[in-house]
Amino acid sequence: MTSMDPRNHNNEVEKLSQILTIIQNLYEKKKEQLEEIKEEIEELRALLNFMKPLISNHSFSTADELLSKSLSHQLKTFDHYISDDVSEESLKDTDIKRKIFSGSDEDELLCLLHYYDYNRIEIKFLDPLNRDIREASADFINIFLRGALLRIKENNPNLEVEYKFYKFTDKIEIIHIKNVKSIEEYDLITSKIRDLLACGRGLNQ
Repeated sequence: MTSMDPRNHNNEVEKLSQILTIIQNLYEKKKEQLEEIKEEIEELRALLNFMKPLISNHSFSTADELLSKSLSHQLKTFDHYISDDVSEESLKDTDIKRKIFSGSDEDELLCLLHYYDYNRIEIKFLDPLNRDIREASADFINIFLRGALLRIKENNPNLEVEYKFYKFTDKIEIIHIKNVKSIEEYDLITSKIRDLLACGRGLNQ
């Protein structure tokens, strides 16, 4: 019985390792998609629960009326949030979630952004060691600090920023930004985070 060539054995192990990595990345991506589907199902269930009482033997509404009522009940429109007379109470428990992927074949999830209550932003970098986002780096200062935060602070002096570092390193894991007053400011921050990741590792243009 002939033994396997060590070089062939190493090649097989390397191929299996690559396949394992692809499967793991695919698993994580599908898990993220499943969470999104669960959220959509909950939204649809709430919409159905609202519509059921509207349809009965004792009352009848046209399809247009039902749609108008259900949408006005379930959806908080963009115009509502930017109106001058909107109350703080109506903005509670809102969350505009965004994801930034690598754009590579594996389409790795790099970063999660949340805009809570139209006031607070949380930016979380996945695998912060590999993202290598550092407060003192030239890219961070030029792209994110000057390109987003300082520009926003010119018109919004109450902006507050706090960094959470990964374990005992200088790598940023989470950025908390308070007193963000508009979706435009959130858009600018999202754009500059994308540019920052593009200068680092893993984000394809």
